[in-house]
Amino acid sequence: QSCPPTRPDLLNVHLVPHTHDDVGWLKTVEQYFYGVRNEVQHAGVQYILDSVVAQLVADPSRRFVYAEVAFLARWWRQQDEATRRTVRQLVEQGRLEFVGGGWCMSDEAAAHYGPAIEQLALGRRFLRREFGACGTPRVAWQIDPFGHSRQLAAVFAQMGYDGLFVGRVDHQDKATREQLQEMELLWRASGSLPPPAADLFTGILPNVYNPPSGFCWDQLCSDPPVVDEDSEENNVDSVVSAFLQIAASQAESYRTNHIIMTMGSDFHYENANLWFKNMDKLIAHVNARQANGSRVHVLYSTPSCYLWELHRANLSWSLKTDDFFPYADGPHQFWTGYFTSRPAFKRYERLSNNFLQICSQLEALAGPVAREGPYGPGNSSVLREAVAVAQHHDAVTGTEKQHVADDYARQLAAGWESCQLLVANALASLSGSKENFIFCNGLNISVCPLTEAAGRFTVILYNPLGRRVSWPIRLPVNGASYAVTDPQGQPVPSEVSPGQLPRPPARPAVWELLFQASAPPLGFSTFTVSRLSRGDPRAHPTRTPVLSQPQEIQNEHLRVLFDPLTGHLKEIQNLDKSISLPVFQNFYWYNASVGNDESPQASGAYIFRPNSSEPIPVSNSKRVSTHLVKVGGGDGVPGAGGVPRVLSPQPCLLQNALVQEVHQNFSSWCSQVVRLHAGQPYVELEWTVGPIPVADGWGKEIISRFETTLQTDSRFYTDSNGRQILERRRDYRPTWNLSQTEPVAGNYYPVNSRIFIKDKKFQLTVLTDRSQGGSSIFDGSLELMVHRRLLYDDNRGVGEPLVELGADRQGLVVRGRHLLLLDTVESAADQHRLLAQELFMAPYVVLAPGGGPSYRHGQPSLRQFSALRRELPPNVHLLTLTPWDAGTLLLRLEHQFERGESVNGSQPVTVDL
Repeated sequence: QSCPPTRPDLLNVHLVPHTHDDVGWLKTVEQYFYGVRNEVQHAGVQYILDSVVAQLVADPSRRFVYAEVAFLARWWRQQDEATRRTVRQLVEQGRLEFVGGGWCMSDEAAAHYGPAIEQLALGRRFLRREFGACGTPRVAWQIDPFGHSRQLAAVFAQMGYDGLFVGRVDHQDKATREQLQEMELLWRASGSLPPPAADLFTGILPNVYNPPSGFCWDQLCSDPPVVDEDSEENNVDSVVSAFLQIAASQAESYRTNHIIMTMGSDFHYENANLWFKNMDKLIAHVNARQANGSRVHVLYSTPSCYLWELHRANLSWSLKTDDFFPYADGPHQFWTGYFTSRPAFKRYERLSNNFLQICSQLEALAGPVAREGPYGPGNSSVLREAVAVAQHHDAVTGTEKQHVADDYARQLAAGWESCQLLVANALASLSGSKENFIFCNGLNISVCPLTEAAGRFTVILYNPLGRRVSWPIRLPVNGASYAVTDPQGQPVPSEVSPGQLPRPPARPAVWELLFQASAPPLGFSTFTVSRLSRGDPRAHPTRTPVLSQPQEIQNEHLRVLFDPLTGHLKEIQNLDKSISLPVFQNFYWYNASVGNDESPQASGAYIFRPNSSEPIPVSNSKRVSTHLVKVGGGDGVPGAGGVPRVLSPQPCLLQNALVQEVHQNFSSWCSQVVRLHAGQPYVELEWTVGPIPVADGWGKEIISRFETTLQTDSRFYTDSNGRQILERRRDYRPTWNLSQTEPVAGNYYPVNSRIFIKDKKFQLTVLTDRSQGGSSIFDGSLELMVHRRLLYDDNRGVGEPLVELGADRQGLVVRGRHLLLLDTVESAADQHRLLAQELFMAPYVVLAPGGGPSYRHGQPSLRQFSALRRELPPNVHLLTLTPWDAGTLLLRLEHQFERGESVNGSQPVTVDL
C-alpha cells in the first residue's frame, strides 16, 4: 500500500538505499557498533541509524532498508520513547523497511539449518514485538554470502518470504544469465515438498550490493557530488547522461520495465545527508528529462516494492532446482577454502548450538526455577544471541580477523556460563537433589579434575533427542578399575584404557574410564561410578608399537581390516548385510598457491587454490606406525579385566570388548584413532591434526581422503546445511556450460554434515562433526579438508593470512571425528539420517561428586527422567523446545527424511501431541 507510484510506460529505476553492516569482520561486533578502532575500518553503526532516521524524517519520499537486527536491537535500547515513536511511524508508512530480519545475515555454506532458523527467528521476533506486522520482513536479503544454498532458500520459502535477493553468483553463471535475461528466476528449493511450498522468487542484483560505478556518495567514497547550481563545477548533464546509459545497459539483462539499484555498501550512511541530498538531485534531474522525451523514471524504493511490480508484470520465470555453489568471482578464484577455515571455531559453534538446545529444553521443562534457582540466575539468551552472531557470514565461515574470531569465541563462552547455571538449576529441580554440578569443558583433551581425583562421583547424561540414545562415556581417571551402576542400581560393564595421545603438555599420562550409557528421550539418566582399586597406572603395561601391524578389529556389526605392511585402512565389512568394500584412507596436503603466471590469486581464508592437483602424503614413508588397543570386558562384572591389554603381534579377537582401537601415526603433527564401539554400526575415525608445519615457507591444506572401488561416474553427494542432499558432478554445473579453471578447488562443495559416494548397490557415507569442504576428485574417492594454515592473504578484504597461532603461538591443533558407514544404497539413509542428528544434538555429560541435599525437604531424588510419554517415531526429529512467552513453549518438529530416500523413513507420519 505504501509503495511509491511508478510509470507503466517508462523504464522504472528503483533506487534502494541500504547499508551493509557486518556483525563482526575486521572489527568486533561492539567495535563496529560504537565506532571504536576506526583506524582499522571507519564504521560506527549507532551513528548510521541515528543519521538515517533524521534524513528519512526530513523528506517523506525517501526510503531506506535495514537488515542486521543484532545492531538494531542494541541501538533500540539507547533510544528514548519519542525516537521510538518516530521509527515506528517510519516503519508503518513503509519508508523504513526491514529486510532479511535475522539477527545477522547468515552464511549459507557452513551454517547448519538448526541455528540458521534460530537466528532468523530471534531477529524476526524482535521486529514483530517492537514494530508489529509492518516490521516483519517480506524479502530475504542475502546480498553478501559467498554462494547460496538450496536448504536455506527452502527455509525462506516456508517462512513466508515473498522473495530472495542475492549479490554473489559465480561469474560464469552471471554472464550467462545476463545474456539470457535470467537474472531473476523461480527457485524450486525442495524435491520433497509439493510446489509451490518451497518455491522462492530469486533476484540476482546487478552490482553485488554496491551502487553503479560513479554514483557512490557516501563519506567513504570519492565520486563527485551532483552540482546543479550556477557554477563551473556544474555536472548535471554528464551525471544524468551517465546514469541513463547505465540504466539502459542494465535493463538489457532484466525482463520487465523495472530495474533495481542498490545505493549503499559496507557501513555506509554514517552521514546519510551526503547520500540522500545527491539522490534527491539525481531523481529530480533524471525525471526532468522526461519532458524532452527520456523514457526513464527514477524513484526511491524498497525490495518489496520492486518485487510487487515484478509480480504485477505476471510473467513466468525460469526454474532453478540446484544451488549456487561453489562461487567464483573470476577464473582460479573459487571461494571454497572458507568451507574449512578456522576448523576449531567451526566445531565450537556446532557444540555451542548443541548446548543451547539442551539449555533451552531444560528451561522449558523446569520452568521459571531454571532462571531463579539455588545456583544463581540462569539465562539462555546470552548463548542464544552468541550462537546467532556466530551464524554471520564472516563468523562461522572463518573469514574474520583473528581478534574478531577470538571475540566470537568469547561471546560463546560467556553464553555457556549463563546456560550452565540454568542447567544446574533445572537438573536440581527435576532430579530433586542439589548436587554440586560440575561441567568439564576440557573433556575433549581428557581433562576433568573431579573424575581424575574422586573415589566416587555421579555421571548425569542428558539426551536432547526425541528418542532413546546409547552413548559411549569416556572420562579421564587415575584409578585401575571402577564399578559403574545405572539408574536402577544395576552394574554396567566398564573398562579403563590408555588415554589418547598427544596429551596436553605438562600433564601426566591420564587413563580413561569407558562405559556405554543410555538415556531416555528428552531426559536424563544418572550413573554412579566408584573406584575399586587405586593402582598405579604407570605399573600397567604401557603401549608399545606393535611390531607386526594389526590386521583387523571387529564388533557385532562391522569388521575393519588394515594392510599388514602399511598400517592403512584397507577394507570395511558390514557383517549385518554381508557386504564388503575395499577402502583405503590416508592424509594428504595440498600446497597452497601463492599466485602464478596464470593468476596472481593466492589461497587464503576465503579462497582455496592449490598449486598442484596432486596432494602430498603427510607421511614420508609408505608405512604408518600403528598400534592396537583392545579393551576387553571380563564377563560384564564391573571392573573385571580392567587392566588394558596392549596386544602384539597377533591380536586375539575379544568379541565382547567395549571398544577396539587402532592408533595410527602419520607424522609428528597428524594422527588418527580408528575406533569400533560395541554395538555401533559405524567406524569412528578420530583425527588430530596440527600444528601444521610452515617453516618450509609453504601453506598447507590438509585432507583425509578415502579411495574405494565404487564406480561413481563422476558423481558424489553432499548435504545442504545438514538437511537436504544434493547430487554433485565433477567439472559440471546443471545451469550453464562450465569452463573449469581449477580441477580441485572448482569441485569442492560445502559438507555440513555428510558426504557420500555410491554405485548401483553400495554406499559409503562419511559424517562430519562440523562444516568442512569436500569433494570426489576422481571416481571411487571422496575427501574432506580438515585443517588449513596459509601464509598469504587472498585479497578479499580481511587483510590477514589464515595462520591461527593459538594460545601457545605454535599453531592450532584440531581434533575431530569422521563417522564411516557402509551400507546398501536403499538402506543407507535409515542409518545416516539418525546418526547425523545424534552428532548434531549429542547427549551431554554433567558430573557431580554425589550425595547432595534434597531440592525440597522430603523430595525423593529421581535418577532417571523423560519429558516424553513415548518416543517420537524415528523419522520425526525434535528440532526445538524452548520457552516462548509466559506459559507458552515453542515446539518445532520436522520430518527428517527426504522423499524417496527410505522405504519406511520417507513415509508421512502423524504425531499426537
